[in-house]
Amino acid sequence: MAGSGARGPRRRATMADIAEQLGISKAAVSYALNDQPGVAADTRDRVLALARELGWHASSSARALSGAQTSVVGLVLSRPTDLLTVETFFIRFLAGLEQVLSERGFSLLLRVIGDHPEDEISTYERWWGERRIDGVILMDERVHDPRVSALAELGLPGVLCGGPMPGAELPCVWTDQAGDAAVAVQHLAALGHRRIGHVCGPPVFAHERARRRGVRRAGRARGVEVTTVEAPYTGPEAGKVTRRMLASESRPTALIFGSDTMAIAGLSAATELGLRVPEDLSAVSWDDSILTTLIQPAVTALSRDTPGYGGLAAAVLIDLIEGRNRGLVRAPLSTLQVRGSTARPS
Repeated sequence: MAGSGARGPRRRATMADIAEQLGISKAAVSYALNDQPGVAADTRDRVLALARELGWHASSSARALSGAQTSVVGLVLSRPTDLLTVETFFIRFLAGLEQVLSERGFSLLLRVIGDHPEDEISTYERWWGERRIDGVILMDERVHDPRVSALAELGLPGVLCGGPMPGAELPCVWTDQAGDAAVAVQHLAALGHRRIGHVCGPPVFAHERARRRGVRRAGRARGVEVTTVEAPYTGPEAGKVTRRMLASESRPTALIFGSDTMAIAGLSAATELGLRVPEDLSAVSWDDSILTTLIQPAVTALSRDTPGYGGLAAAVLIDLIEGRNRGLVRAPLSTLQVRGSTARPS
């Protein structure tokens, strides 16, 4: 956690630090780092080795070297690239993010690294070392997320879209996943459903664990049996686990899906099994993108202002960069858009 331990933020290394430790001039360090003549080969090797050890990176601009703010914030998305082409959540989030950044004179540095979360921290270290950013937005909070302590060690301002995370000093823009889950379960329970299946996303993500706990808790409170299965966010895998769940003797009469892509794949699997929606099976989805209205019947979904969510994250980060830590900032609760995919069980 960012609030634990006695060490303060790690200061970014400079050419002066390298020169002092090696007992040579800053000019010699500059020659070596910029691969220019005027320095012996062994000296160049010692400079480069110490630069790597200290985490030194070349500055991207003279403005950054002067110590001024760059007015740039960074965002790294570590999700499969094929998912980003289908799932509209991130595009809508970015739209709101960019609007607020533009209004407040900031720009966005975006990197999509695919399904390689281990590369995310090294990207932040490089950007911060090169003086290219003033802060970062952390998406997709993971269980025991190492990025929080990494940012604290670097002294890099950041806002977490997740949480709340006890003991963390960085601000969090958090969604009440349990509250959203209760809204979905209440709707299905009021229709008379007593067996609900929950097709959730990967449990490595903290928000999926919170949703799973929320669905189960809401089910117990209303006398509803809840069965949870996990699947990647990609459509084919969600379809497979849905098919297995619906093929059981005590199949659920309603399903809650972790995303719209999963919901469409799951409902396709139900149709292949000969089940009618909503006569034989009701369905609710999280996110409520345009995908929910492109099929028949349209999918009942938990809807939130995703562009507003992105804009809120941008505002909280800029406030932090300018000296104001807003702490825990709660995003508005989702609302349920009731459509043709839910009805009383037959």
